[in-house]
Amino acid sequence: MKVIVLIKATAESEAGEMPSTELLSAMGAYDEELVKAGIMLAGEGLHPSSRGKRVRFDGAQRAVIDGPFSETKELVAGFWLWEVKSMEEAVEWVKRCPNPMESSSEVEVRQVFEPEDFGEAFTPELREQEERVRAQAAAR
Repeated sequence: MKVIVLIKATAESEAGEMPSTELLSAMGAYDEELVKAGIMLAGEGLHPSSRGKRVRFDGAQRAVIDGPFSETKELVAGFWLWEVKSMEEAVEWVKRCPNPMESSSEVEVRQVFEPEDFGEAFTPELREQEERVRAQAAAR
């Protein structure tokens, strides 16, 4: 199963404070462990929301909202995409992670949808389309 591991933003990350050399080193070593274990598919840190945009959808209307966004506890500062055997395995790996922030922080783990999760609504034609798109994206 795939999971996305979301590193929640803090006031410091939203202020653009960069991690220390020690934290970068510890996170680099942790990433190496994840790769050696064969579970890390991707992982990146994100700039503060002040450099971001949101697009609000309302029917056919689209509204662009410039950052920063006020609710720090709801923002994401980084992520990993992992392939694991279970949610329990993912949680065990997160518990081994160095604190991703210089202060108190929170990490959220969410399962990624797989094609079979969509049931009959995900028709053979839609499955083919999804496979084409994934193949094209992987070729980039």
